[in-house]
Amino acid sequence: MAKEFDVCVIGTGPGGYVAAIRASQLGFKTAVVEKRFLGGVCLNIGCIPTKALLRSAEVFESISHAADYGVDVKEYSANFDGMIKRSRKVADKMSKGVQFLMKANSIEVLNGTGVFKSDKELSVQDDKGKETETVKAKHFIIATGARPRELPNLEIDGKMIIDSERAMQLEKQPKKMVVIGAGAIGVEFAYFYNAIGTEVTLVELQKTLVPVEDEDVGKELGKIYKKKGMTIYTESSVEKVVKKGKGVKVSIKTKKGTEEVDADLVLSAVGVTGNIENLGLDKAGVETEKGAIKVDTSTYKTSADNIYAIGDVIGAPWLAHKASHEGVVLAELLAGKKPQPVNYNNIPGCTYCEPQIASVGLTEQQAKEEGYDIKVGKFPFSASGKAAGLGHEEGFVKVIFDEKYGEWLGCHMIGSHVTELIAEAVVARDLETTGHEIISAVHPHPTMSEAVMEAAAEAYGEGVHLGTKPKKKK
Repeated sequence: MAKEFDVCVIGTGPGGYVAAIRASQLGFKTAVVEKRFLGGVCLNIGCIPTKALLRSAEVFESISHAADYGVDVKEYSANFDGMIKRSRKVADKMSKGVQFLMKANSIEVLNGTGVFKSDKELSVQDDKGKETETVKAKHFIIATGARPRELPNLEIDGKMIIDSERAMQLEKQPKKMVVIGAGAIGVEFAYFYNAIGTEVTLVELQKTLVPVEDEDVGKELGKIYKKKGMTIYTESSVEKVVKKGKGVKVSIKTKKGTEEVDADLVLSAVGVTGNIENLGLDKAGVETEKGAIKVDTSTYKTSADNIYAIGDVIGAPWLAHKASHEGVVLAELLAGKKPQPVNYNNIPGCTYCEPQIASVGLTEQQAKEEGYDIKVGKFPFSASGKAAGLGHEEGFVKVIFDEKYGEWLGCHMIGSHVTELIAEAVVARDLETTGHEIISAVHPHPTMSEAVMEAAAEAYGEGVHLGTKPKKKK
C-alpha cells in the first residue's frame, strides 16, 4: 500500500530540505526521498567541503607569508591528506545536521531513487532498481539538483580526467594540473591547488576569467592569478587530452596556435546540467528543456498540475541560496500564503577563491546595453587602511548607479572575504536605496565594508581618499 503525504520532496539539497522543513512548519505531512545523502551536493560534495579546503589553503598561504607580519615560522608543509580529511569531517557534520532537522520537524526520510509512475504516484527504488516504497502526495516537489557537465571530447574517467567531486577527494596531491573552465568552480580549485604547491594551468574559452562577472573583476583576477604563478589561457579551448603513462598531454587551442601542456590530471569545470534523467518525468507529464525542468517561476509549477520543481534542476543561476529561497516561497504558496516572489534580478553570486569575488545586479556592460546613463565608482582596497593592516590590499569594490534616479544597478567586488560584504548591496537594492543614501549612511572605520561607501562616493565625485578631482556639475 502506498504511503500518503501532503508534500513529498525528491532530493534533499539546499532547495529540497529547506522546502520540506518549511512545508512541515506550515502543517503539511511531509516526506523526502533521497538516493545518496541528506544535504545533497552542496553539503556533502560541493559548497561546504570546498570552503573547508579553501580555508586550509588560506591558512597555508598565510603561514607562507608569516614573515611579512613579523612572525618567524621555521618549518611548515601542506598536509594534503589532512586537508581532505578535515573537509570530509566538516561535510559529515553538516549532513548530520540535516538528519537532525528532518527528525526535529517530523519529516519522513525515504532512502532511494524517486521515479514517477504517474503524476500522482512515485516509486522509491533501491540502487538495483527494486521498488521499496510507493508514495502518493497532494504535491510533489522535484529538487534533484545538478551534476558536472561533460564536454563531448572529454570523457570524465575519475582518474586522469576528473570532475569537481573527485577533485575534493583525491588520495594524492598532483604536481601538475590543468583546469578547464574559469567559472566559480574552476577558479576555486585552481586557487586551492596552486596555493598548496601544485603547478596549475587554467584554460577559459571567454576573454576573461569568471566571465559571468563584471569584466574588470575578471581582468583583476587574471592578474592576481598570474602573480601567484598560474599559467592562464583565455579565449582558448582544450582540443584534445591524450593519456600518456601516469599523466596526460593536453592540447590547447589559443589565438596564437596550439600549445601542449603535460600534467598529472585534468579537472573539467565547464558548468553543470540538471539531474532530470531516470525520474519518470515522461510518465508524470513533466516537460524539460535544455537539460532543465520547465516551470512557471511565479508558482514553480511544472506542466503537471501537482508537481513542482526548484533549485538547480530548473536552471540558472545554479546557487544554493537561490534554491533555498525558492523552497521557502513554494512551501508558502502551497499553504495559501502570499510570499514575496523571488527577485531574480537581486540574487548575489559569490566565488570563494582568494581573493574572493561577490556581485549582485547588472555589470557595467549590461547596464549600458540596457540603455542606462550610469555613474560608476570604484574604490581599490590598496587605499583601505583595514586592508593594509590585514595584508590583503588586492582588489576593489565597484558600484554602478543610474544617473537619473540614483538606483543602485550593480555592485561588484573582488578582495579578501568580500563575500561577507555583498549583503549590504542586496538589502539596499531590495529597499531601493539610492547612491546618496549609501554615502550618507555612516560606515565603521577601519573596516573592509567602508569600501562600499567609498566606491559610492567616487561614483558621485565626492570621494576623499583617492585624490580624484570632484566631478563638475553639468
